[in-house]
Amino acid sequence: MAEPAILFVDDDDTLREANVQTLELAGLVVQPFASAQAALGAINPGFAGAVITDIRMPGMDGLQFFERIRAIDPEIPVILITGHGDVAMAVRALQEGAFDFLAKPFAAGHLAASAGKALAARALVLDNRRLRADAAARSESPLIGDSPAMVRLRETIAQVARADIDVLIEGETGTGKELVAAMLHRGSPRSARPFVAVNCAALPEAHAEIELLGHAADAVPGARFARTGRIEASDKGSLFLDDIDGMPLGVQSRLLRVIEEREVLPIGEARPIPLDLRVIASVKPGLEALIDAGQFRRDLFFRLNVVRLSLPPLRERRADIAPLFASFVREASEQTGQGGFRMSDAVRRHLIEHDWPGNVRELRNFAFSAVLDLAGPAGMAAAERGLAERVRAYEEMLVREALQAAGGSVTRAVALLRVPRKTLYDKMQRAGITPGDYRAKRPRR
Repeated sequence: MAEPAILFVDDDDTLREANVQTLELAGLVVQPFASAQAALGAINPGFAGAVITDIRMPGMDGLQFFERIRAIDPEIPVILITGHGDVAMAVRALQEGAFDFLAKPFAAGHLAASAGKALAARALVLDNRRLRADAAARSESPLIGDSPAMVRLRETIAQVARADIDVLIEGETGTGKELVAAMLHRGSPRSARPFVAVNCAALPEAHAEIELLGHAADAVPGARFARTGRIEASDKGSLFLDDIDGMPLGVQSRLLRVIEEREVLPIGEARPIPLDLRVIASVKPGLEALIDAGQFRRDLFFRLNVVRLSLPPLRERRADIAPLFASFVREASEQTGQGGFRMSDAVRRHLIEHDWPGNVRELRNFAFSAVLDLAGPAGMAAAERGLAERVRAYEEMLVREALQAAGGSVTRAVALLRVPRKTLYDKMQRAGITPGDYRAKRPRR
């Protein structure tokens, strides 16, 4: 395996050569670049090195370059070289995740020391990712149930995951389509690469192309800097298009080209960007009817339908309800701190008699509701707690769960919960919830 390298970017030939020589004398492998645009081609989510870049450069400057790197992988260490007037900007970049900055003139030893620390930090990040990926691969399948349908589904997922082909997942709401997509990614050779999930039904048509394709600098009104789209961010990994049957018809033709050509053309860019990705899409039953009605492109369906996995609804595998419910009760007890759950006759009858139109998601919500109803704060019995208090407790749990799944991103949590942003902020304020508590911490010096 090649030794991790420092990408050194500076448009000044003399300074670039001198600093590269300093780093090489310190025993580091260095790849010099005269422009940020040229260096971008050497960076991907599996990049094992670090980046040192000047801020003042023609074309794409160092801060724009830093933003592009963050879009690829926010944990790639970036060291900024600043002139006297750029220190304030570099400090702000440090607060936004830059690894370090060096103000000119700096000692050669400081440059080599910071570069060495950056490489060590990056190695730690990649080691932890590999450990997590290995642990996920060795763990039991999260698809619970021993019904024949689930046994076959788990076997098929394991087989299809290893084959690097596009997959279409079909299933009713709540059957676990996103979970299956994540399993396909984790079981594939791409497991250490990005898994980018896009809720197609929640994309506003006016901004869908910007979100998916990205744009060049100044190509969109009010946007000075370039933006990497979700499709490009999934390069070398897996792109999960959830509820693609809800994607605006006008965007489907652009997506078709991406899938056919394996390249994306951001808005305002002159040349397309080649991609290496696996596409996983999910749909609800009845896609053929949408095609016949002209609401979904038939050619896009044929491109996506390489392998189709059909997820059975819960009513067709009732033997799995009991073990699923038991698992969700354990999860609810751990998350809410409400111990001592005991099955009541009413809960048992509901499990047996209900048809579960919301499938596994509805069953999970019911388990959380049951746990919250039976033991509230300070040990109050359900009969002593009002409906409003139970609803508040349940809403708080859902908000925390959404922020956890969204990595602390309010924008993603809004999409998951499908509520207005102001409503979510109001609920977080009342419950004392801070989004920053759910964001992953980046390694620091």
